[in-house]
Amino acid sequence: MEPLLSAVASDLISRALSMVIQRYGRSKAEETEQKIQQLQRVLLRIDATVKEAERRYITSQTMLWQLDMLRQGMYQGHYMLDSFRYGGHLDDNEVSGGRAVALPRFTSSKLLFLLSVSSNVKLEKMLDSLETLMGDMQEFVVFLEGYPRICRQPYSTYLILDKVMFGRQMEMETVLNFLLRPEATGDGNPCVLPIVGMTRVGKSTLVEHVCLDERVRRHFSSIVLFTGGNLGAGNMAALRGSGVIKHQDVTAASYGRSLVVIELDGEMEEETWRRLYSSATRATEHGSKIIVTSRSEKITCFGTAQALRLKPLPEEAYWYFFKTLAFGSANPDDQPKLASLGMEIAPMLKSSFLGANLVGGVMRANQNAQFWRWLLQCFNDITSKHLLLFGCATDQAKFRTIAWRSSIPPYYTYLATCTTHTGRCSMISKKRPRQMRV
Repeated sequence: MEPLLSAVASDLISRALSMVIQRYGRSKAEETEQKIQQLQRVLLRIDATVKEAERRYITSQTMLWQLDMLRQGMYQGHYMLDSFRYGGHLDDNEVSGGRAVALPRFTSSKLLFLLSVSSNVKLEKMLDSLETLMGDMQEFVVFLEGYPRICRQPYSTYLILDKVMFGRQMEMETVLNFLLRPEATGDGNPCVLPIVGMTRVGKSTLVEHVCLDERVRRHFSSIVLFTGGNLGAGNMAALRGSGVIKHQDVTAASYGRSLVVIELDGEMEEETWRRLYSSATRATEHGSKIIVTSRSEKITCFGTAQALRLKPLPEEAYWYFFKTLAFGSANPDDQPKLASLGMEIAPMLKSSFLGANLVGGVMRANQNAQFWRWLLQCFNDITSKHLLLFGCATDQAKFRTIAWRSSIPPYYTYLATCTTHTGRCSMISKKRPRQMRV
């Protein structure tokens, strides 16, 4: 009898605890919903402030720094809000490649309880952070009125993002500040700004947008671009004919100042750089500037100014960017299923601008759950499928195709190198491919 009584008592205790947890969980769920609504209201205020600031021509570095803080808070807040809104709309087989785990009733209730408590803590921290941020921006909002407005057509957000560089406003202002401030070396030699970053992080695009700025074009009478393949001689005079002239205006009141942009594929020998810099000093007028871009950290020693390091977008900012491209003029709130799938796809692109434009454009043109689910499955299975089908490949044929054409300067065309495989894999078939007789 004792084992039976023990089992009955254990079951009663388990049921009682489960009931308590479920009731507490419901109250916590209601509390979480209230906090989500508070978060939404705070984000509306931040969104309005950021949009108003982006319509102004702001020149103060302090104001720009505060605006960047607001943007980061906006991205983080929207990411959390979207996680709560859309996180529960996927089926078990649509999350993480279909790896779902069945939990017992008691364990599931406990998990929901723990998740509810954790969610409330995260929401409280985010709310406190954003409300403090907005409280500190009262002077910022007042000072905005003193800056002139920028004329802009009332396009949809995704069309604006299709024409501007996203997430690099502070970096652009850093480069502009370097180019437009007075000569700082004191000896008449050109100042040098190194820009370092991984492949396709946006180094060339950033420099191109800076060079298109009217303030830069008024400040320099010429802007010339040199690429790594032409720099072996280390002699600026010999390179004059190989550079690409991005801007030239002999009538400008810029006193012959030049901006030289050097794009390196990798590293440059220090001796080559010394010859090139010495040649540039003789070939350019006082007040000229040099920008050097590369993937290699070694170019930082070439700079007379602190190197600018470009990093991939944070996850929250990247989701904001990707969501805008994927939905276009549609409202994600009207399609929570698609938004859930989008939040699963975005991290797989590893903060790639190219990936966001390529994949986001395809998703925007095919806004249905079946297609997006298929796309998610492709990302989940691509590695295993490649190994399964082509691990034992024989004959190969290579070809190149256009992956995407950029719609913003410098208007690069990205090519993909593809390989076709004809072969077999022992996991699939033991038959040999038939030979055609001639």
